[in-house]
Amino acid sequence: VQLQASGGGLVQAGGSLRLSCAASGRTFSSYALGWFRQAPGKEREFVASITWRGVNKYYTDSVKGRFAIFRDNAKNTMYLQMNSLQPDDTGVYYCAATSTWPALRSGDFGSWGQGTLVTVSS
Repeated sequence: VQLQASGGGLVQAGGSLRLSCAASGRTFSSYALGWFRQAPGKEREFVASITWRGVNKYYTDSVKGRFAIFRDNAKNTMYLQMNSLQPDDTGVYYCAATSTWPALRSGDFGSWGQGTLVTVSS
């Protein structure tokens, strides 16, 4: 599956953004999906993941209650709704796909999209 992330941009602290991850291929619904981010000078970190039908979800602690991951299999698209953004949320956000579950580590995911930059100003 090929993935393409979009929706990044510059936002003030406290603002919101919605990222999208569009996938090609007819097997989109057979993949669990995830979001990762990489801040400048830091390693890529897990943000959230979601199962094939969107029933089960995982979030890293720092985004719980602020971010929501969801997917629309009819549109071959996954989303990350980000609210109450903070400067620490700044980074390049990547979407990824996997055939395994649970999936919380970079190594769990085999397909990656290009990143989309999110910048949160204070």
